[in-house]
Amino acid sequence: MSDVVIKTEDLVHVYPHGGTRALDGVNLEINKGDVVSIIGQNGSGKTTLVRHFNGLLRPTSGKVYLMGEDTQQKNIADLSRQCGYVFQNPNHQIFCSTVRDELLVAPKNFKFTPEQAKQRLDAVVELMGIGNILDKHPMTLDYTTKKVITIASVLIFNPEVLILDEPTGGLDEVGRRMLSKVIQLVHSEGHTVIIISHDMDYVAENSSRVVMMAKAHILSDSTPDKIFLDADLCKLAQIEPPQISSLDMAISGRQSNVCLSVEDFVKRYAR
Repeated sequence: MSDVVIKTEDLVHVYPHGGTRALDGVNLEINKGDVVSIIGQNGSGKTTLVRHFNGLLRPTSGKVYLMGEDTQQKNIADLSRQCGYVFQNPNHQIFCSTVRDELLVAPKNFKFTPEQAKQRLDAVVELMGIGNILDKHPMTLDYTTKKVITIASVLIFNPEVLILDEPTGGLDEVGRRMLSKVIQLVHSEGHTVIIISHDMDYVAENSSRVVMMAKAHILSDSTPDKIFLDADLCKLAQIEPPQISSLDMAISGRQSNVCLSVEDFVKRYAR
């Protein structure tokens, strides 16, 4: 139990306007150090589920626990300190007039000392390679760079859990590689990463675990290879397996140990 960082018990969420039952008795445990992707068609409940983890949404019924504590007993500020959320659209997250000020919002809100704030700022700036834009207005930057800034603004306060909502949307290849580097680094430091995504190629390459949702329920919770090889489940969730996995299966007829990345495919078929 000590390794469980997030737990839901019979979680139900009904939106008050319209009465949509977005979650219907969801039970889930996410462990320390997991890199877990939550996938499913639009309206499956994945974003609704994840927004309970830091208190952006509250259960209609059931329980949510973060680091062993009932989230109903904690306010959003306390939950957000432990569980950082990077929104899908960076324009919904950025509001300061310089990149530097944007990055320092969380350290200020969480009462970091000036020394702590500077230390974290220096570390994140080096990690993300954004030292040359600290004095620029974030809204004048390209979409990929704005995404990088929003990720940095969460990483700066070093949350136990990092949630990335559709992180690859709008990213170029350089941005995708940087995102993978960040995920690997956060994971190597023992933190938990949760990814909400429609990008199955990225999910397959960067997740150790995949939770598949449809119609307010969890259909499956397994490793990427097992999830994407289950044709019936993928059809039910309206999910297309990664292109490289489909190609591998088409060439070899293999139904297990399929390639999940281009790198694996090249190694397998290189002559």
